[in-house]
Amino acid sequence: MNNLHADDLILFAYVVRAGSFTRASERIGIPKATLSRRLASLETALGERLMQRSTRSLVLTEFGEQMLDHARRLLNEHEDAVAAAQHEHAVPRGILRVSLPPEYRELLVTQLITQFSQRYPDVQLELDLSVRRVDLATERFDVAVRAATHLPDDSTMVARHIATLRSGLFASRGYLQRSGQPREPADLLEHMGLMLTPSTSRYQPWQLSCGGQHWEGIPQRILAANSVGLLQALAAEGLGIVGLSETFADELLGRGELERVLPQWSLPSVNVWCVTLGRRLLSRSTIAFIDVLKSVLTDGTQP
Repeated sequence: MNNLHADDLILFAYVVRAGSFTRASERIGIPKATLSRRLASLETALGERLMQRSTRSLVLTEFGEQMLDHARRLLNEHEDAVAAAQHEHAVPRGILRVSLPPEYRELLVTQLITQFSQRYPDVQLELDLSVRRVDLATERFDVAVRAATHLPDDSTMVARHIATLRSGLFASRGYLQRSGQPREPADLLEHMGLMLTPSTSRYQPWQLSCGGQHWEGIPQRILAANSVGLLQALAAEGLGIVGLSETFADELLGRGELERVLPQWSLPSVNVWCVTLGRRLLSRSTIAFIDVLKSVLTDGTQP
């Protein structure tokens, strides 16, 4: 076994994958005679034949079948190392297809695209903003951004946690001056609630927490829309109270157009995930997009 070389096992896996010495020679650029000699040396070092050679085909021996598992693992590790080295120096370019939740249309996409395009001008973004959950494989999406507390298990996908968005209730100063400042959660029942149009016949109640205390309820008066961006704009215009993530409300808070309602009480946090196919290596464009999205969601600065 002193003359056994891992490289020869990798060549063995290459030959089996290609189906012949000739095709393996063409694909990896090593002369056929050299491949044959290297495989013969490997068999000598192992003390047994790996395959039966003929002019038309290769037939693995029983020992060859056993050794092929080890050889394939070495080949996979070798290819991963080469791909990682090339990947590290690659410049993001090409088409990047991204699925985003529809609420990001008004609240996030402009900032996200601006930052990403300025930094990676060679990447062509194709965005799909809809409520449907796209099929990454059949629709050829590179990444899907999803907002949920938890994601269902799926062995074919990888979900990367990007950010946790804290949420609360917000309204304009004018609205609060006219309608009164809620002092406790029960006061919300008398206010105008700006809420998302439900997918069923029931509205999702506001679920508030403060330390160990919990409250939930639905305002008696509701103005509903299927756009978070529109509800935010309506709140800024003084039409009612809206539930938003702090990330989405931050700009209007800074301009004084919105104020926090019951600031000690919070709505459930929302986790943002980037879902990709279970590949061993993501493209540089996908990694770059995930980095920019995380920056926009967490601190709004360019990574």
